[in-house]
Amino acid sequence: MSRGTVGLVLVSHSGPLAAETAALAAGICGSDVPLEAAGGTGDGGLGTSADLVEAAIGRADRGGGVVLIPDLGSSVLTARLFEGPGVVVADVPFVEGAIAAAVAAGAGGSLEAVLAAAEEARAFRKL
Repeated sequence: MSRGTVGLVLVSHSGPLAAETAALAAGICGSDVPLEAAGGTGDGGLGTSADLVEAAIGRADRGGGVVLIPDLGSSVLTARLFEGPGVVVADVPFVEGAIAAAVAAGAGGSLEAVLAAAEEARAFRKL
């Protein structure tokens, strides 16, 4: 039995930040990776929404599990509400972790491999 692709959900306090980070990651890794933005509140304000995260998980879940990548503070707490079998939270830099995870998912990595790739982003040096 083949496993599905690992999906990613970017959880941010800002809808535009989550959407643009998702677009950047998709532009680098391609459109085959289920990559969802769950930013801001239901009315478009700053904050986090468990309802938006839950819906994004549903759209991103293709059978391989889902990695949640929160930006900071309460987005981490919101993401952790959904931890469980097949859903993990990555403690990683938001942009770098999203891109590393998307590339690993696009290459067919398992949930564990995608999470590990995202976590390696913590050590990426720019200079």
